[in-house]
Amino acid sequence: MLIDIIAGARPNFMKIAPILHEIKRKQSLGSELQYRLIHTGQHYDQNMSGSFFEQLNIPHPDENLGAGGGTQAEQTAAIMVGYEKLLLREKSDLCLVVGDVTSTMACAITAQKLHIKVAHVEGGIRSGDWTMPEEINRLVTDSITNYFFTTSETANKNLQKSGVGEERIFFVGNTMIDTLLAQQKNFQQPEIWKQVDLQPQQYIVMTLHRPANVDEEHKLKDLINAIITNSNNLPLIFPVHPRTAKILENLGIAHPRLHLIEPLGYLEFNYLVQHAKAVITDSGGITEETTVMGVPCMTLRDNTERPETITIGTNELLGTNPTAVEPAMKKLFSGAWKKGGIPEKWDGKTAQRIVEVLENVFTSN
Repeated sequence: MLIDIIAGARPNFMKIAPILHEIKRKQSLGSELQYRLIHTGQHYDQNMSGSFFEQLNIPHPDENLGAGGGTQAEQTAAIMVGYEKLLLREKSDLCLVVGDVTSTMACAITAQKLHIKVAHVEGGIRSGDWTMPEEINRLVTDSITNYFFTTSETANKNLQKSGVGEERIFFVGNTMIDTLLAQQKNFQQPEIWKQVDLQPQQYIVMTLHRPANVDEEHKLKDLINAIITNSNNLPLIFPVHPRTAKILENLGIAHPRLHLIEPLGYLEFNYLVQHAKAVITDSGGITEETTVMGVPCMTLRDNTERPETITIGTNELLGTNPTAVEPAMKKLFSGAWKKGGIPEKWDGKTAQRIVEVLENVFTSN
């Protein structure tokens, strides 16, 4: 059985790495599963994509569709055209997509139109916010997915409510956490650590990239000023997404404690997160990692597709109003932040469960 494993953007690589490693392990024991790793090229910056192959021990892709750049529609079209050409040349038995990026939706559509079944790792998560491109990607992908690998009971319920039969839903856990737990011992101190003389729990990590936060320049400026003002004189380490860097440059935002740095590799970034006093973010995936590492996390969004990071983990949803920063910071520095726990099946064994299903279910169909 030949499985196409699709990756294109930074989060994808963390999610596919343990699946690739587990398939290889099974192959060494005689499994007939085969995979074809397809990099769509959606992220084409070395720090945003390329370094992950080395750091996470991922083999070089069998195919690179080279679909980087352009608008959402242009990227979607380029990925679909490239993937269709590949499938017409050599068809696979299953298209396995992960997460909620453009590559996920585009390849799922292309596969189904050529009568190839689709499996979605991280299916069923919902924010309810249709202004987010990722939410549209989730809805479209799940509407044409055959088999769902889910991270939580909430995702299971979302799928059941939409009419998906239980026999198509496999609650397996979170492959992002497989990678985190496997790589924790390999985390690497980034250069900024010595440059600023950082100390454990004596700095804050920031990431911002969503349009709701960064596209309105005055709002972004107010958010960052609120964070600076209420951060108890701690250094603020901000690996800047290329999209955000351009906006910050136009705003001329600068402060002695605000350190804008290039995007970091996976091992370096998570070293920073692990030792931080807290993380302030608008990313979904980071809230999962902070939950497992027990690091306080403030999410500058009005909604989340990962509610378990709030109900169980260390995450709090602040919204996008800068006035929410001050009370959250007071809570943090008073020692009143919740300890949190780890969601069910976020145990580092998710890829094993996924590959077991691939062998036991898909190969028999």
